[in-house]
Amino acid sequence: MLVSTLSPSRASDFMRCPLLYRYRAIDRLEEPASAAAMRGTLVHAVLEALFDLAAAERTPEAAQSLVAGAYQALRERDGRVDQLFADGSLTPEAFIGAARDLVDSYFTLEDPTRLAPESRELLVEAPLAGGPLLRGYIDRLDVAPGSGAIRIVDYKTGKAPAPRYQSETLFQLRFYALVIWLARGQAAEQVKLIYLGNRQVLTAEPTASQLEHTGLRLETIWSQIVRMVEARDFPPVKGPLCGWCSFQDRCPLFGGRPLEFPDEPDAAVPP
Repeated sequence: MLVSTLSPSRASDFMRCPLLYRYRAIDRLEEPASAAAMRGTLVHAVLEALFDLAAAERTPEAAQSLVAGAYQALRERDGRVDQLFADGSLTPEAFIGAARDLVDSYFTLEDPTRLAPESRELLVEAPLAGGPLLRGYIDRLDVAPGSGAIRIVDYKTGKAPAPRYQSETLFQLRFYALVIWLARGQAAEQVKLIYLGNRQVLTAEPTASQLEHTGLRLETIWSQIVRMVEARDFPPVKGPLCGWCSFQDRCPLFGGRPLEFPDEPDAAVPP
């Protein structure tokens, strides 16, 4: 089998377009740098580092003081950052300034001095019965003292979706809630999405039936992936996000020619 793990991002890719899933999860094609994605990585790094500080020190000023170092670390780690500024349409100052605005937005939605997260950027893994190893990274895991109630928190640097798209957005957090349930034997009391782009918070309380439904949905997705691997065919599906896809030149729906299907990848695919 070409793949052995499934993350929420790759599951979402498959539901959107099987060929997109294949190029990202099996072929692992490199994609151009995205200013939005890179900015999100920078803001996540700042918010993670914020909670390294003592509770009383988690001020907006302290968070802003972390931005420059996090930006330099990101540049050193990923050479694609500098590519964002190659054509002159975006400057480093504008990029960093937008990130600073998002960091400021965080403080309008939560008071970090009152929080004591159990974990940040937590890798969670659990096998799905008859399926893959489910895995992914949780931005923040809060565990209430005394009761032990679990809250899963995810930061989004974009804007909250319209209500008709929220169920799709919550799929990612239900995925994480399912993994926590399988790994710890405890259901999360709440999942929380913090949208910094328009300063909104979306919360939900996943029920056991919802988690079971998520598990069944992932089993179905995985069985489809297995069948497509065996057939060596991941068909493209046209949708509203095709205009932003990096792989149009390798998509038959846009006149491109798909890559030959790989035979023996070196290792299991990461999320």
